[in-house]
Amino acid sequence: MSQRRNGGEPQPKDGMPPAKGEGFCGVMSVFSSLRYCTQSDPFNYTNLYFALGFIPLGLFFDFMDGKVARWRKKASLMGQELDSLADLVSFGVSPAAAAFCLGLRTPVDHVLLSFFVLCGLTRLARFNVTVAMVPKDATGKSKYFEGTPIPMSLGIVQVMAYWVYKGWTLEQVPMGLWLEGTAFEFHPVVAMFILHGCLMVSKSVKIPKP
Repeated sequence: MSQRRNGGEPQPKDGMPPAKGEGFCGVMSVFSSLRYCTQSDPFNYTNLYFALGFIPLGLFFDFMDGKVARWRKKASLMGQELDSLADLVSFGVSPAAAAFCLGLRTPVDHVLLSFFVLCGLTRLARFNVTVAMVPKDATGKSKYFEGTPIPMSLGIVQVMAYWVYKGWTLEQVPMGLWLEGTAFEFHPVVAMFILHGCLMVSKSVKIPKP
């Protein structure tokens, strides 16, 4: 909520700690990915596990952020924006960075992973603009999500964690490299990110809220 300073215009309060915790997890995931990419032994997956592990931890903080807001029965524009920015880092940028670490490193892979992140950015921006127009239930809670929520990228994170566990990284990424040796070479598993990106921005996909 907002508070007044010296009788002037309402000023937003600082964001809720859980949202900041989520943002912290997202940034730490990216840093862990960077550490993995710069280490000398590509088969030491400790940093990669940290990169993937911080993402579900961010989901915990995202869940707690909603719980705290409902408990306080307060919301603010700053809190809403902070939550969206934290979501983008934790569930958009972080999974894309982890995918790069796993081996999705061709120029086409980069473009398609960027598409996924931009779809998440678009989805979050649209949510902030249209949330007031989505039908509400008796408690004032939105009845459905328009487009899949960006935290659903956690499903992709689980798949990548399994690949790391099996050692399917770099040249061993499932389904290999297509069009190898050409300017258009890419890893077909990047389609997971493309599909999730398209579902996030879809206006026809409506998922009931629990």
